[in-house]
Amino acid sequence: MDFRDIPPELLLAAAGAALFFGLVQTLRLAWRSARQRRRLERCREQGAAGEARAEALLRELGYTIVGRQVAVSYGIQIDGEPITVGLRADYLVAHGHRRYVAEVKTGRLAPRIDTPATRRQLLEYRLAFDVDGVLLVDAESGRVRSVVFPLPAGATREPPGAHLAWFLAAVVAGLVAAMAARAAW
Repeated sequence: MDFRDIPPELLLAAAGAALFFGLVQTLRLAWRSARQRRRLERCREQGAAGEARAEALLRELGYTIVGRQVAVSYGIQIDGEPITVGLRADYLVAHGHRRYVAEVKTGRLAPRIDTPATRRQLLEYRLAFDVDGVLLVDAESGRVRSVVFPLPAGATREPPGAHLAWFLAAVVAGLVAAMAARAAW
């Protein structure tokens, strides 16, 4: 088949249809991309506003803000190979001598502990951060909830230096006992 045998009107119509289809697709993709950007921007704004409300709420409840957007990394192994994982929490807070990771959630589903993604995130925070617990802050309802996970033995964290403190206590107790025994002779 030779293109010279096709009527020029038909070629022009096909070219026009292809151009129209390309233009419609380009506009559709641009519209979809712009809509996604607007949705992400709204989510970021909602999250930032929620974090500001959450910080005020935590302060009202007597928590001290130790850090914002606190990053840690921790090691895991996959098939025996060590891998370092990075993690960032909204807030690190203290109440008395106890420290917590506070995760701020907004929206309808995210602040609920029965939402799997939220529950998994809080559990990962509990394991990765050297804290006494995790707090789930619902920025829209103004609720702060303490979440306790049933961690297996050995998964709970002792305060930093706890082993050294116990060792020093044992040494002091041994010295006192030795001096008492010597004085009794």
